[in-house]
Amino acid sequence: MKTTKLVVLVMTIAVALFVLIPNLSWAGEDGAALFKAKCAMCHGPDGAGKPAMKAPSLISDEAKKLSDADLAKAVVEKAKHPAGVKSLSADDVKAIVAHIRTLQK
Repeated sequence: MKTTKLVVLVMTIAVALFVLIPNLSWAGEDGAALFKAKCAMCHGPDGAGKPAMKAPSLISDEAKKLSDADLAKAVVEKAKHPAGVKSLSADDVKAIVAHIRTLQK
């Protein structure tokens, strides 16, 4: 009887961890940290852009009109982006786009 309860408890904990771990914030980098590391040097910490570097504003009306897919495509495909930006995973790009949307508000 005690063994059965122990097995059920261990299985419950295992299932809970299996479900929760992928959703924890520390499981992957968040969009703000990625933006700071990969984008802020050219676009500024607030996303306003740097005209002297010809880095466009990410909070302009034009940028706000872009769909998430178009914005993600721009993050990955812009010719002047450094190689580190072009090699981001799809999840990292989505996180950056989500952070850009928070900057646009």
